[in-house]
Amino acid sequence: MAGTSETIRIAAICGSLRKASFNRGLIRSAIRICDESIGGMKIDFVDIEPLPLINTDLEGVAGVSFPAPVEAFRSRVLRADGVLFASPEYNYSVAAPLKNAIDWASRAPNAWAGKPAAIMSAGGGFGGGRSQYHLRQIGVFLDLHFVNKPEFFLNAFQTPPKFDSDSNLIDPEAKEKLKQLLLSLQGFVLRLKEA
Repeated sequence: MAGTSETIRIAAICGSLRKASFNRGLIRSAIRICDESIGGMKIDFVDIEPLPLINTDLEGVAGVSFPAPVEAFRSRVLRADGVLFASPEYNYSVAAPLKNAIDWASRAPNAWAGKPAAIMSAGGGFGGGRSQYHLRQIGVFLDLHFVNKPEFFLNAFQTPPKFDSDSNLIDPEAKEKLKQLLLSLQGFVLRLKEA
């Protein structure tokens, strides 16, 4: 891959379904940062809202392996070179919609296997950090390979303001930290492709 003009494709997945979520705001910011200042990488938002709750009774119905929204989601994950998770923290863990999406894509054949990934989160207190630790544990079984540094946890309620009224990231320091995470993910994807 080194020395070529091939674009790295990153699937961005938000664990919150709320349209005005801070974590969706992080994804929007990551897309802008990538488009404006990181060459050779494209981030595509992959919406998990259409996914039904995981139910293996839905597999193999009418000769189709998975329901259409699940198949579309799995296909986008499989085509991606890496994954960027925006993981809110619910009760010290990952949000149910994110776990549901992870479970659907892990059904055989596991769409996550061998993928490089990064995690970012925003929220109160620890900024979603505990959800990241649980996501890393889940990733071990799924054979996801997470970027270790830098970590990106953002306390959305500290001053100065981190987000505007539309949940867009406005804090320059947070934007720079997010850019460093994206550059780390890009480098990790390249290293794994060359291996």
